[in-house]
Amino acid sequence: QVQLVESGGGLVQTGGSLRLSCAASGRTFSSYTMGWFRQAPGKEREFVAAISRGGGSTTYADSLKGRFTISRDNAKDTVYLQMNSLKPEDSAVYYCAADQRPIKVVVTTIAFAYWGQGTQVTVSS
Repeated sequence: QVQLVESGGGLVQTGGSLRLSCAASGRTFSSYTMGWFRQAPGKEREFVAAISRGGGSTTYADSLKGRFTISRDNAKDTVYLQMNSLKPEDSAVYYCAADQRPIKVVVTTIAFAYWGQGTQVTVSS
């Protein structure tokens, strides 16, 4: 399996930016569709973004498109989530996820096989 470790979370004021990183190890990184999810207290885990195995395709939750950008560097075995114009409602634990299936299949099922432990993002007004 692949191991995933998120980093880059923290406290930021409304309107600020953060870049989350997810470092993968254990298998060939380019074999995995990668995604980001988030979960706020008392709420269900929510899909944020996904990127295809080669990085050529991305998809986002409709409400987040335009503010968040997912990218990957296969040479560094790392996927990123650039978060701009942050709002208090963005506060959550953000999870990195991986799956060997193509992005179209993964997005349809919203199911990823492997998960990181999460990194906390808190946006203060």
